[in-house]
Amino acid sequence: MVMHRPRKRFGQNFLESEAVIRRLVASIAPQASDRMVEIGPGLGALTRPLLEKLTRLDVIELDRDLASRLQARLGDPSGLIVYQADALKFDYRALVADADRDLKLRIVGNLPYNISTPLLFHLLDQADVIQDMHFMLQKEVVDRLTSEPNSKSYGRLSVMAQFRADCKSLFSVPPDAFRPAPKVDSAIVRIVPKRLDEKQKQRLPALSEVVRQAFSQRRKTLRNNLRGVLNAELLERLAIDPGRRAETLSLAEFELLADATMHSGQSGV
Repeated sequence: MVMHRPRKRFGQNFLESEAVIRRLVASIAPQASDRMVEIGPGLGALTRPLLEKLTRLDVIELDRDLASRLQARLGDPSGLIVYQADALKFDYRALVADADRDLKLRIVGNLPYNISTPLLFHLLDQADVIQDMHFMLQKEVVDRLTSEPNSKSYGRLSVMAQFRADCKSLFSVPPDAFRPAPKVDSAIVRIVPKRLDEKQKQRLPALSEVVRQAFSQRRKTLRNNLRGVLNAELLERLAIDPGRRAETLSLAEFELLADATMHSGQSGV
């Protein structure tokens, strides 16, 4: 088998630690009947143990060379279906279009760090067909996904992700678990999409705009950052001090602000 040289433009860092792989598979706990999708299988380090547990595994690989060789590398397993495609543009709903509509996808992957955030939201936009997601991400991103108010890592990503999903950090992974070793620590996160009701779906654009404005300049207060979106008097009526900073607000308080912009007509969304 030809040795594959990791390509920087694809953000390739191949997971090689058997101990980390075993722990990750145990955390995922795949069942034979699961409809699982792996993003970025690379050299198949995680693909192989997953296939031992599953009757079918769909994988999405952007690198043409890796995609074309994966079947042969793993011994041509019958349950492996390879899509040479961009995970950021992939239609995940299409994977269940010909199946039981109650079937949900379980998605896993060692994600390229440079696309992790847009990919997460692309997947959350199709959350109606997703049961859960387990991803290897830069630890800083996992900290942001799971952080609470009044912490340095709490920000726009924290609020928007937690509105749409339950996020839990499972364990950290050191750089030497990969080839080549990245310059940062990694972590495994479990993301379980929430089933949003119609009111929550309608709130989403307003929430996105309020959160974007509120965190636009972290050191400034809500009074300054939300000027033109919500005035200080309205904030006070909502029992939210205009002198507070965005990082101190809970998700519930951001939802109050979003509803207020919808009702007042001040939101630009």
